[in-house]
Amino acid sequence: MSRLSRLIPSLLTLAAALAGGALCHALRVPLAWMIGAMLGTAALAWSRPVAVHPAARPAALILLGLAFGQGFSGPVLAALLGAAPAILAAGLLSIAAGVAAVPIFTRLAGTDARTGFFSAIPGGVVVMAVLAQRAGASLASVTLAQTLRVAIVVLLVPAALTAFAPHGDGAAFLAPRPAVAPLGLAAMLALGVLAALALRRTGVANPWMIGPCLLALAGAALGVLPSAVPSALVDAAQVAMGMALGQRLTPEFLLRARRLLLAATLSALFLVALCLVLGLLLAWASGLPPAAVLLGLAPGGMPEMGVTAKALEVAVPLVLAFHLARTLMCNFLLGPLWSVLSRLGWR
Repeated sequence: MSRLSRLIPSLLTLAAALAGGALCHALRVPLAWMIGAMLGTAALAWSRPVAVHPAARPAALILLGLAFGQGFSGPVLAALLGAAPAILAAGLLSIAAGVAAVPIFTRLAGTDARTGFFSAIPGGVVVMAVLAQRAGASLASVTLAQTLRVAIVVLLVPAALTAFAPHGDGAAFLAPRPAVAPLGLAAMLALGVLAALALRRTGVANPWMIGPCLLALAGAALGVLPSAVPSALVDAAQVAMGMALGQRLTPEFLLRARRLLLAATLSALFLVALCLVLGLLLAWASGLPPAAVLLGLAPGGMPEMGVTAKALEVAVPLVLAFHLARTLMCNFLLGPLWSVLSRLGWR
């Protein structure tokens, strides 16, 4: 097989992703480049093999981490500290909502409660897969359910927020955007890669985004950030994220377990609705911008919801703080929580 023939699936996948992104952008779909790339890649996957370079998602996460981190100036960090009680409450509410969705998933999918527990709680695809493997749950079922939940959230939440959610005053969580400087940007990208590789050695989930985000956060807080990340690179990262998600939505993936597919879809819809209600209540109680709180409680992944916040010009640092808190809580609390529930009779 020639090198060109091996490249054809990758080139066709990229073309389908860009076409889908451009179409959604022309139609003014919220989060157009990610949703369009996901749908374009998934559509292609139903007729022929798709291929996404393994480095696409890590590269996208590095870009997004740098873009997200540049919003954490000193005043923004102070505002986040003031919002800490609401951020911690949101993490606990998200986990509680996931626990409420477990019986729905378990009954519809016909799985054991252990698999349902790690499938229904919105802790992120990678984090929940790792925790499920440690607990002895079905890794394939958990991965499918978590992936479908993220896809459903990406499709529904941006449109719902654009149409209905009041944005509120998020000025306290917005920082001045530095100018784009080519040399400074090149230095940031190089340091971002090094930060991601260094954090990866610690075993932290999602080092590709968190490492660069912490690097940019430190630069922004100290006032020494050398460049902004151009919007074009953020759009390119959206396309890569959409491709990575869309390539999983193959006929084999979606149709190999139809009962599990139905359970994952209905439990995800229940979880989205419940988290939206809880988000509105928390926004009312805390006085924080409603759209940011809704995105913070939305049961999607941190990269996807961060991109949504940036695209909708919602307070990105606040949304990221919500999701980072939930990710940390899931890492430390879900194992002991499952032990307690199993002792109470969940099987």
